[in-house]
Amino acid sequence: MASEKRELLYHSVCLEEGDCKGCTTCMRYCPTQAIRVQNGKAKIIREKCIDCGECVRRCPYHAKRVVSDNFYTLKSFKHNIALVAPAFCGQFSKVTNIDLILTGLKKIGFDDVFEVARGAEVITAKTKEILAEKNHEGPYISSACPAVVRLIAVKFPSLSDMVIPLTSPMEAAAQMARREAMEKTGLEDDEIGVFFISPCPAKVTAVKQPLALDKSSVSGVIPVKDVYMKLVHALKSVDKIEKLSVSGKDGIRWARSGGETEALGIKNYIAVDGIHNVIKMLEELEDEKLNNIEFIEALACTSGCTGGPLNVENEFVANSRIRNLTEHLEKGEAKGENLSLMWDKKVEYEPFSPLDTDINKALTKMQQLEEIYARLPQLDCGSCGSPSCRDFAEDIVRGKAQERDCIFRLREKIEVLAKEIEELGKMIKE
Repeated sequence: MASEKRELLYHSVCLEEGDCKGCTTCMRYCPTQAIRVQNGKAKIIREKCIDCGECVRRCPYHAKRVVSDNFYTLKSFKHNIALVAPAFCGQFSKVTNIDLILTGLKKIGFDDVFEVARGAEVITAKTKEILAEKNHEGPYISSACPAVVRLIAVKFPSLSDMVIPLTSPMEAAAQMARREAMEKTGLEDDEIGVFFISPCPAKVTAVKQPLALDKSSVSGVIPVKDVYMKLVHALKSVDKIEKLSVSGKDGIRWARSGGETEALGIKNYIAVDGIHNVIKMLEELEDEKLNNIEFIEALACTSGCTGGPLNVENEFVANSRIRNLTEHLEKGEAKGENLSLMWDKKVEYEPFSPLDTDINKALTKMQQLEEIYARLPQLDCGSCGSPSCRDFAEDIVRGKAQERDCIFRLREKIEVLAKEIEELGKMIKE
C-alpha cells in the first residue's frame, strides 16, 4: 500500500534533462539527499524530495523548473480571486501603498483580491489558544511552511507530533475568500477560482497534494514571477487606487522570518530560516536539547517567504520594503468564524523504499552497505554522483551505482594495475 502511495506522490519541482550539465550543484545543496547525478544528468528521488526549491535556486543552468498553474487556468471559473501573500507586497520598488498592488491585480485578470495576511491573523489567534492550553510536552513547531512539514515527515518523523496541527494562512485565507465571494456574487463554490500567488514551489505541492488536508481550498497556484511580469506594467496605468487592503501589521509581518512569533507575542521561541539551518535546529530538537523552548518558527527559505525562489526581488530588500509598508498600520483584527482550521488527518511518515522487503535480505544488504562504506574515502566529495559516501554505498547496494564510480577507489585500482604492468614489464625483460 505504501509503495502505491509513493507512486502517486506529486512534485512541483522537476528536471529539464536537456538543460542539465551534470555539475552536481543541486545534489550538494539538496537538504534531503534526494538528487543523484548519473550518466551526466541529475535525477530526483521522488520519495525524498520535499519541493523546497533549493535546487531551483542553486542550479546555474536553470535545469530545475516548477510546474504550476498560469493565467489560462482562470478561464475555468466565472469569478477569480487573487490570494496575495504578504511577501508579494515587497517585490515592487517605489510602491508605498499596498492598495496600489491590489488594485493592479484587478487590472490583469482577477475579479477580486484577498490578502493572505488576513488568514495569518486568524491562524495567529488560533495558535495562541493552543499554546495557552499547554497540554504538549516540548515546543510546538509552526505548520505554516509546507516544505518544513514535509521535511519533518521525511527526515524527522519522531518530531511529527510537535507540529501544530493547524492549516496554513493560505488555506485559511482561501476559505474566507470563497465564503465572501459566494455571498457577494451568488455563485456556487465550484464557479469561483481562488489562486494563490506563490513565492515557493512547496505551496504548489501543498495545494495539489495536501499532506494533512483532504482537499485544498485553493484552485491553483501561480508563481510570483509570472504575476510580477504582468503587474509591473499594469501599475503604471492605474488611475484610481481602490481601498482594498484591510490587514494589520501582524499578518503582513508573516512574510519574513520572525514575523509569526512577533504576532504571537511570545518570548521563549526560536525563529530559524534557511532549510539547512532548519535541519540543524531539528537535529538539536531530536536530541532533546531544546525542550525549554515554547515555540519554533521554521521557514525553509532564507529570511522567510520573502526569500522564496519564485520571487523576483532580493529577500533583504523585500524585507525592508515590507517594514516600510507596515510602519503606519495598526494591529490586525482576526475575523474568521466557523473556519476549518485544524488538520483533517495526521501527517504520517512515508519511509523511503527499504533495502529489501525480506528482513533477512535487508539485514544482509545493510551489512554489505557498511562494508562498502568502510572501504570508501568518506570525504563526501560528491564526484561519484551521490551526495555522500554513505549515500553512495547505499546506491551500490541498491544496484544504482558501482564502486568504481568513486574516483578515489578507481585511482587505487589504476595504481595497482600500473604496478602490475610495471612488474610484468620487468619480468619480460629478464
